[in-house]
Amino acid sequence: MSTKKLLMLLMLIYSSSYAQSNKLKLNLDESGKTYVKASVRMQLWARYFDSNPGTTINGEAANNVFDISMRRLRMGISAQLTPKLYVYSLFGGNNMNSKSERDFQFGVLDLYAEYEFAKEFALGFGESGWEGLNRWNVRSSKSLMAIDAPLFTLLTVNKNDDIARGLGIWAKGQIHKFDYILSLKNTVQYGVAATEGKVDYAINKPRKRVSGYVKYEFLDNESNKSAYSGGAGTYIGTKNILNLGAGFMNQPKMTSQLVNGVEKYYDFNNWAVDVFYDAPIDKEKGTAITTYLGYYATDFGPNYIRNVGANDITSGGTSFNGSGNDFPMMGTGNTVFFQLGYALSKQKKRYQLQPNIAIQYSDFDALQDKMVVYDVGINCFFKGHSNKLSLGYQSRPVFQNINNQLKVDQRKGMLVLQYQIEIN
Repeated sequence: MSTKKLLMLLMLIYSSSYAQSNKLKLNLDESGKTYVKASVRMQLWARYFDSNPGTTINGEAANNVFDISMRRLRMGISAQLTPKLYVYSLFGGNNMNSKSERDFQFGVLDLYAEYEFAKEFALGFGESGWEGLNRWNVRSSKSLMAIDAPLFTLLTVNKNDDIARGLGIWAKGQIHKFDYILSLKNTVQYGVAATEGKVDYAINKPRKRVSGYVKYEFLDNESNKSAYSGGAGTYIGTKNILNLGAGFMNQPKMTSQLVNGVEKYYDFNNWAVDVFYDAPIDKEKGTAITTYLGYYATDFGPNYIRNVGANDITSGGTSFNGSGNDFPMMGTGNTVFFQLGYALSKQKKRYQLQPNIAIQYSDFDALQDKMVVYDVGINCFFKGHSNKLSLGYQSRPVFQNINNQLKVDQRKGMLVLQYQIEIN
């Protein structure tokens, strides 16, 4: 479906539903139990960052970068066709910037059907973000507390998946206070030629990826309607949540390397545990606390490491990090991730501020020093997550090969002003 046709469909739903609720929802029966619903959302970035050493843009040195970009564009249509049958679609793309603006990829992100046999068991089939391991694998980019998601949790993003999504089948449900997801997915045919002493994605017949995640919800239950309806980064005190979760992810023979000229394969094995707490402090004032703590054990094979920079528009680079705002984000080793935010009193019901911090502390086997990234920020909510302005600063380490050991040589920073708007 083209962008133009999709927009026309959204406008039709909007005009048809205006008299009902002034929202992009069209009820299919009088009770409202069956419906078609649409949404449009975008995240705009104004950003400045100090570049990694040796960074270039079109061959010219770029010691720092200031740019304007669209971090995410999302257009969704979901339909509860019968009380049991649910269809979900999401269209969009990431990172429309000075490097990708002319050939920005707008396409299908999610497209699936799901049948709920009972609240305890539903079966889904199609292209989706439903996957296990941790809270951040099933989360909405709309409801983030920090400027961006902890991207290290999307372990194979844009390698053998499609923007952390894939074709597959899954089962999910809520059994009393337990919420679970079990997923079986195809992986994209991707790999590089094996080399001596360096682990990377293997060129072979892709194996299926199996993952699962279960959480115990001590207080309120979160929604599991879609992969993005629950798993909020922050509820800003609108719910009372305390969850303890654990998960796993496995794919046989995902990576390989040459060992004395013979290709050796490695399984992709991971597990994680996490806890999430979000609760109002003073309901009358609107104050609330949000905090998250997770531990991740990830195994891609010996000494695997990958540098990633969100929305990067650069090239070159003379440090181990690579160019732009890249840093060693994911790899074989252990990671602790922590977030904390506090929603201040609402100001005459016009806006609400929420300062927040986040820390990724990774002990990767390939690095001599620990990889630590700090994020500090503040959200200004005008209408919850549907209309918010955010300012965030990130400090990242720059690694260099010093005496055949990868050590932190210096730190660099990135400042992002983000505006998010959604119509739903």
